[in-house]
Amino acid sequence: MSPALVVVMLALLLGIQPITTDVYLPALPALQADFGATMSQVQMTFAALLLAFGTSQLVWGPLSDRFGRRPVLLAGMGAYVVASVACVVAPGMDWLIAARVAQGAAMGAAVMGARAVVRDLYQPLEAARVMSKGLSGLGVIAICCAPLGGLLTDVLHWRAAMAVLVVFGVATFALLALRFRETLTRRNPDALSPGTLWRSWRHIARHPTFATYCLLSTGSYMALFTFLASSSFVLIEALGLSRTAYGAVMAAGSVVYIAGTMACRRLLVRWNLRRAVFAAGWVTFAAGVLMAALAWIGWGQPWYGAWAVVLPQWLFLLAHGVHQPVGQSGAVAPFPHMAGAASALNGFVMMAVAFPMGLWLGRAMDGTARPLAYGFLLWCTVIAVTAWTLVQKHGEPARH
Repeated sequence: MSPALVVVMLALLLGIQPITTDVYLPALPALQADFGATMSQVQMTFAALLLAFGTSQLVWGPLSDRFGRRPVLLAGMGAYVVASVACVVAPGMDWLIAARVAQGAAMGAAVMGARAVVRDLYQPLEAARVMSKGLSGLGVIAICCAPLGGLLTDVLHWRAAMAVLVVFGVATFALLALRFRETLTRRNPDALSPGTLWRSWRHIARHPTFATYCLLSTGSYMALFTFLASSSFVLIEALGLSRTAYGAVMAAGSVVYIAGTMACRRLLVRWNLRRAVFAAGWVTFAAGVLMAALAWIGWGQPWYGAWAVVLPQWLFLLAHGVHQPVGQSGAVAPFPHMAGAASALNGFVMMAVAFPMGLWLGRAMDGTARPLAYGFLLWCTVIAVTAWTLVQKHGEPARH
């Protein structure tokens, strides 16, 4: 496969995450009204998807180490298409939550496979650069998600927004079936044995470089998740943005994120991994403090508006474009022969933390921006402290 084709496939496989979450964000208030659902039920469509997404990777990863990346990617994308159709036709919240669980389990194959493919093909520093290119493609996809979801919800119905996921799944499956070539050169025949799995996961989890970058990528995703899970209610319901304006805000944030991934590639050329992450940590911490301070002193004041949530989030996204590609590639870098298992464990940790955070947000949201802002500050602090300490000590993976 050509380098350009690899980047396109990475963008689609990684982009399945914003497609699955962002397209329906503007539709959440309409979905809640249509089904007469509680806030906790609506948040469960998000949290349960992410829990299934994370847990499934513990299965997909060893399967891909045993049988190869191609069969796992094709099976996962096929299941994703079926689950997406089930979301479109869901007659009630219970059905929709169950379909979202199936959808999350299926998309675990795509994201886990993308990370493993990068490790199959590239050494650690080059892997971070290639991952940043793939995540730039993810940003381009994300630009379209929220505006398209808002437009389809306004003009047609929230089910039309969910149908976008079916189209995306079919297109990605077709490209993989026609053009993807196996990247795993040496399959592990013992990858699925319980003893091997336990030893592999224990070895991976105890590796300081994995622990460092797993914490960095988890914190970076959790700050983003905190915003995504609550922003439509804060910005649309509490602060009065239209769905179209909300979509535009999300699209602009994706542009900022793309700029961050481009900056990441330049920084990795001019600096090393440690220095790039250290600098981005200060930007992340400033974003968290700014959002929390504005919500604490400004909520209810006439000068407080959507800008007080959006601008700190955009500042965060600039640094997220550095932390996420470095974190995701760095977590699998020490394990060239267990890349599937390492990617799976990293993904599981990220989503296992997202599930209780989603449940907390469902209970804590009170019609103000404060739960969003305080949760956001928590994860920005985790990112910054990790960037300033653990990454500086364990952040340069050895070449294999």
